Amino acid sequence: MSGGAVASLPEGLLDGGVWFRVEAAPTASSVRRSAERLAVELGLPERRVADLSIVAAEAAGNLAKHADQGVLLLRAVRASGQAGVEIVALDSGPGMADLAHSFGDGHSTAGTLGIGLGAITRQATWCDIHSVAGRGTVLTAQIWPADAPAPVWAAGLTRPLTGEPVSGDAYAIRDADGRRQVMMCDGLGHGGLAAAAAHEAVRVFTDAPAAPPAAVLELLHRKLSHTRGAALAVAELDPDAGLVRYAGLGNISGTVISPLGPRRGMVSLPGIAGHQRRQIREYDYPITPDAIVLMHSDGVVDRWNPTDYPGLLTHSPLVIAATVLRDAGVRRDDAGVLVARLP
Repeated sequence: MSGGAVASLPEGLLDGGVWFRVEAAPTASSVRRSAERLAVELGLPERRVADLSIVAAEAAGNLAKHADQGVLLLRAVRASGQAGVEIVALDSGPGMADLAHSFGDGHSTAGTLGIGLGAITRQATWCDIHSVAGRGTVLTAQIWPADAPAPVWAAGLTRPLTGEPVSGDAYAIRDADGRRQVMMCDGLGHGGLAAAAAHEAVRVFTDAPAAPPAAVLELLHRKLSHTRGAALAVAELDPDAGLVRYAGLGNISGTVISPLGPRRGMVSLPGIAGHQRRQIREYDYPITPDAIVLMHSDGVVDRWNPTDYPGLLTHSPLVIAATVLRDAGVRRDDAGVLVARLP
C-alpha cells in the first residue's frame, strides 16, 4: 500500500489501481490529487472531475478522522464504452449502527460539520455502503462521465502481499455469447513472476472462445505452460437453469452462499495450471436468486461468516468482496476475492 505525497500519476493506477493506507490528513490529500489525475487521464468532463475530487476527499477524510486501519483503493473502471473512477474505502473502526442517520448532513462523531457521507451520495454516480457497529464500514463509489452503466453482477478485489508492489492474484469477468463466466487466479508464489502468470491467465480467459468452464480451464492450462503457473477456477452462472457450473485446479476456494441456507463448497481438484494436472472436471451446483458465488485465493481464510454481517448479502458484489477481503484477507500472502450473483 502506498501513501504520502504523489507528484505524478502512480504507476499502475490505470490498471489494477493503487491501495492507500489512510491514517492522516496528508494522505487523504494525496488520494484526492491522485483521483483528479486519474480522472483527467481517463478524459472525464471537468464537472465530473470536480465531483470526484469531493468524493475522494470526503471518503479519505472520513478514514483519517474516524477509522481504525483505514485503507482506500483507487482504480479505473470501464463499461458501456466509457471509463470512470472507482473508490473503495475500508476500515475496521467503530462502524455505524444507524446508517441512514449517519448519511444525514449535520451528523458527526468527530466534531466536524458532518457532511461527508451526504456529499458522497450526492456527487457520486453510484455508491453503496455497509456498516456494522463494532466491525467497521465498507464504502464504494463510482464517478462516470455520464449515466451509470447497468448494475454489475460480479466484482472482485486483489491486494498484494505486504511489501510487494504487485499482486499474483487476479480475477476476470466476461459474457461470452451469453455465458456469464468469472475466473479467479493465484499465480504461483509472489511478486512479478506470479503477477505475470496471473495477467496471462486473465488475457487467455478474456479472449477464449465461448465454452463450458472445464473447456476454458483446459485451455488456460495449455496456455500457461510458459509461465510460473497458477491455481485457477472458472465458474459459469446460468440463471435459466439455476446452476453454477464450476471447474477448478489448485487452491482456489469456491462457495455458494445463501442468506437462508448453508454454505456449499465447490470442488477444485489438485494441480497447477500450466504444469501439473491429473484431470479437469466440471461440477454443477444449484443457486437461488438471493445467493452469491464467492471465490478467493488462499490469501483469504475461510473464517468469514455472513451471519456476522446483517444484510450484507443484499449489497453489491463489490461491497461483499471488500468486506471479505478486509476481514478474512491475510497480510503474509497476496489476497484476491471475487463475488458473483445471478444476473
